[in-house]
Amino acid sequence: MKKLVFIAIVLFFAGISLHAQELGINIGNKAPELIGQGPNGETIKLSDTKGKVVLLDFWAGWCGPCRRENPNVVKAYNTYKDKKFKNGDGFVVFNVSLDRTADQWKGAINQDKLDWPYHISDLKGWQSKLGAVYGIRSIPANFLLDENGVILAKNLRGPALEAALEKYVK
Repeated sequence: MKKLVFIAIVLFFAGISLHAQELGINIGNKAPELIGQGPNGETIKLSDTKGKVVLLDFWAGWCGPCRRENPNVVKAYNTYKDKKFKNGDGFVVFNVSLDRTADQWKGAINQDKLDWPYHISDLKGWQSKLGAVYGIRSIPANFLLDENGVILAKNLRGPALEAALEKYVK
């Protein structure tokens, strides 16, 4: 018994928890899993990105502020996708669309040159079950995740996204 207490104390001071990471949508929580259909009907999961730093980005093709933010996201993706991070190997964007039509969704992906492989939507707009998991009430909205899916930051726009990414680059 003394040996177990000693191990627990060592782990505590090393910053290692004996409890599973709490699931939630706040900084420090393990991000909930998302599973959805990609633009070509394929099943895509947020957990497919494990090992990378991820920008989980909620948006829509009809959303003016989202479309104006997309150039910043594209720039960050192109700058950081191949970098080594303290908490992940490379950077990727995982888009969740709140569009209602596939044509609008796919058209915006192409027009805005969102050239990463992770795009999902249930095409239910504000009734999206995907958005509901994260409590999305306005877009654009995003979450920066580490290699284990733990939320590092939220709602990074413009230069704040690159500044946050730069903090984690090796």
